[in-house]
Amino acid sequence: MDFTKYIEKVDKEVAEIIKLEVKRNRETLLMIASENYADEAILQAQGSVFTNKYAEGYPAKRFYQGVENSDSIEQLAIDRAKKLFGAEHANVQPHSGSQTNQAVYLAMLQPGDPILGMNLAAGGHLTHGAPASSSGKLYKAHSYGVNKDTFLLDYDEIARTAQEVRPKIIVAGASAYPRKIDFKKFREIADSVGALLLADMAHYAGLVATKLYPDPVPYCDFVTTTTHKTLRGPRGGLILCREKYAKAINLAVFPGLQGGPLMHVIAAKAICFGEAMKPSFTAYQEQVIKNAQVLAQELIKKGYKVLTGGTDCHLILVDLRVNNLTGKDAALALEKAGITLNKNGVPFDTQNPFITSGIRIGTPAISSRGMKEKETEAIAGWIDEVLKNIGSEAVIKGVREKVKKLCSRFPVYNK
Repeated sequence: MDFTKYIEKVDKEVAEIIKLEVKRNRETLLMIASENYADEAILQAQGSVFTNKYAEGYPAKRFYQGVENSDSIEQLAIDRAKKLFGAEHANVQPHSGSQTNQAVYLAMLQPGDPILGMNLAAGGHLTHGAPASSSGKLYKAHSYGVNKDTFLLDYDEIARTAQEVRPKIIVAGASAYPRKIDFKKFREIADSVGALLLADMAHYAGLVATKLYPDPVPYCDFVTTTTHKTLRGPRGGLILCREKYAKAINLAVFPGLQGGPLMHVIAAKAICFGEAMKPSFTAYQEQVIKNAQVLAQELIKKGYKVLTGGTDCHLILVDLRVNNLTGKDAALALEKAGITLNKNGVPFDTQNPFITSGIRIGTPAISSRGMKEKETEAIAGWIDEVLKNIGSEAVIKGVREKVKKLCSRFPVYNK
């Protein structure tokens, strides 16, 4: 795929930066759990003529003319999303995962209402009630965490907290939790206090779509997700909900939070949902989990503390305190070696959020390139090599060359 054919004729400076980003994609290992590679069809849809179109409103209820094709592509995306996840209603317009959660709150809450979500420090997301987020500023946010010994969700403790704070909405979901979430148990807790239940499956959506991770849709009033990460689509958001909430959710997205939807992104979402229904997508998700489990076990063998002792999904969380390393130093050294991941706080972390005591590692992107267990074992060895020689430029350079050689065998984009 030629990424800069027309750009070069108009703006060589921008074209050069895009070329550098393509080179980075091709020559490094992307192991950030929240990122993936959109394929050429999705990239082409995002650069299509739908970029030009304003289509405020919803299919058959627009405020502009010239929208019959916009109606068709959005309705296709809606129908595919509903079929893929077995949902009663789908809104495909949100620009991001954060906006999906904001829309649910806007539709169902009044400022100052209590909500209960996973603590950011324990693996939750900013939009689950963190003080820096609008979810923490506009609502009375309470949080639950994980068990101090097992680092697993303690549903009895969550239930006790819910009884104390009586939230209007309970949020189930995480951005750094490697084990299965029991959405049925969350439903029972929500019902015990008369709360609505929102599942944020942004990290797990691809696994949910292929029935490889617990399905929140049957148990939750609302399910929100991004469309990239494990879904491998464009960067954007999706809200699923029960039909009785459809009108309120639609009004919260437009005009509540957004104006014109990004029709080119919605076209790419439609492709994404269609691809997720294919048998090859299930095989891909199975490999994502296999690779993550191999990575976890290999790092454990090499002396690293992988929280919960492994993973049920696409990510692992490593506590580096026993290795006398910070997450920041580890992530920077690995980036120099061509392995891109992120520093991450671990539960009960005492480090500054910009330093952290851990790293989060994901396997969606390397699996998209076709890498399997053998390659993942090699990558675990290279991570270990860098972290045990973190000050050695020679070691880092040597690993970088190995990474480039591996990447050349598994091209992310062919041209």
